[in-house]
Amino acid sequence: MRISQSSWQERARAKVADLKSRIPHEWVLRDVDLEKAKKQRTLTGAFFDQFFEHPDLDIFNNNSVQLVWMIRHRRYTAVEVAKAYCKGAAVAQQINNCLHEIMFDDAMQTARELDQYYEESGHVKGPLHGLPISLKDQFHVKGYDTTMGYVGWIGTHEGSSDPAKVHKVNSQVVEELLSLGAVLYCKVITSLPQTLSAKQRFKLSVEAQSDSALILNPGQDTHASSVGVMGTSVGALKLIMASMLSTEPWTRDPNVVKMPWNDDIEGWTLAKANPSWSADKSWALKFGMFWTDGVVTPHPPVRRALRLVHDVLKQTGQKVRDSIFHARAEHPACVVIGIFIAHLATQRIHGAFLAADGSHDVHRQLDLSGEPLVPQLRNVFQLRDPLPLLEYQDLTLEGKAYNEAYSDYWNSTDNEDGRMVDAFVMPVAPHAAVISGKYYHNAYTESINLLDYSAVVIPVTTADKSLDKFDHDYEPLNEKDRKNWEAYDPETYDGAPVGLQIVARKWEEEKVWAIAKIVDDYLKRLAPGGTMIT
Repeated sequence: MRISQSSWQERARAKVADLKSRIPHEWVLRDVDLEKAKKQRTLTGAFFDQFFEHPDLDIFNNNSVQLVWMIRHRRYTAVEVAKAYCKGAAVAQQINNCLHEIMFDDAMQTARELDQYYEESGHVKGPLHGLPISLKDQFHVKGYDTTMGYVGWIGTHEGSSDPAKVHKVNSQVVEELLSLGAVLYCKVITSLPQTLSAKQRFKLSVEAQSDSALILNPGQDTHASSVGVMGTSVGALKLIMASMLSTEPWTRDPNVVKMPWNDDIEGWTLAKANPSWSADKSWALKFGMFWTDGVVTPHPPVRRALRLVHDVLKQTGQKVRDSIFHARAEHPACVVIGIFIAHLATQRIHGAFLAADGSHDVHRQLDLSGEPLVPQLRNVFQLRDPLPLLEYQDLTLEGKAYNEAYSDYWNSTDNEDGRMVDAFVMPVAPHAAVISGKYYHNAYTESINLLDYSAVVIPVTTADKSLDKFDHDYEPLNEKDRKNWEAYDPETYDGAPVGLQIVARKWEEEKVWAIAKIVDDYLKRLAPGGTMIT
């Protein structure tokens, strides 16, 4: 039964109009600026900055760690920072339609209360005091919709009209962030509408990793969703993760493992790189390089990024295992091409888990409003019979065997020098920031979701048409590889950001964070055209 008799188009238009009305008049852009935005190749940098005065730009130029320090030391007030970020989000929304919810009024009220608290008590509320944070539209915030892209969820609580719940619930993550002093000012779109699972293109944001596991099949917990952090600096990731863990979330959510942030592991790992930025050979980290999965070959900008990181690690004295990181070829869970593990097995196993309910949950949410699936998702979420229980059990065992194969291989990396690889570097995707509709292969991240490994993604470089030429002699490995390769156009991709994953084993968040910091520092010091992170 549908909640409203109005058409889904009318409800969607009303939601868009509501968002527009929440932008203060003084922040509304002129029509001429909106027209200019449509013609811009890059909306960040000079084009974005023109809408702000120097005080706001000064705030934007500080990363999250610096901002909380500045507020703590009274260089900025929480109100000044919140106002700058709210205006920044308002401008971004008008030129790029990137928000699902605008929470500026409540953000400013929170900031005023934080300033008053600091003035009266003499100490900050918590380690995130005054820090603006955006949320993925998957977390409930009192007074606001959580739609996850479903029109049928507008004005409801996950599709329910129960007045005791609609706009009256905070997610646990939201409560924890507020208790730490964060200022929540908007909900962002990090993917296409509907299910939040389709891929789209590219300050601090909290989101759910492997979110489609939660969205597509809420009862599936074999490969469950987890909360992750996006930020403009490596330091921001630790700031949020360590702060949230300090609230002991496992006391409120039995699914959270009782693991506070371990400063000893972080410190031990950081000691692998000495202050001269040249590693002591006896202490050096050991890396594996995952150049390709043998199914879809990365585009030239991604291959250059891999080579750049490889060379920088070698230059700084770190140990690099040049061979591809792969599971045992003889294991039945792995489809193997030569020495490469084809991630087709990953996609089949993980994808089957996510769609185990036959997409019935997705269609139930769509039926609330009558909206159709967007074209990009029609094949993925075609309604089908749910996976039979015995097949689900077999799939669970196959996934377990797959994880064991990778674990065995990781353990075998000590055969050269008695030391196992600490982490490996691999693509996030076979392309730079993707062109809409051209995302053909997600196994580079899906494999890490299936393995439940710890990972940090850092920006490494940008595509450069003068360096990343199209290879006309390349012979695609298969039809998917051909589609991906032919989608690469040096002119179109020029300037697009290229990120790479740094991957460690399960429960090694502190270690992989520290390694990411080391690699990021090396890149900033030694790599031409390297990471833009600050």
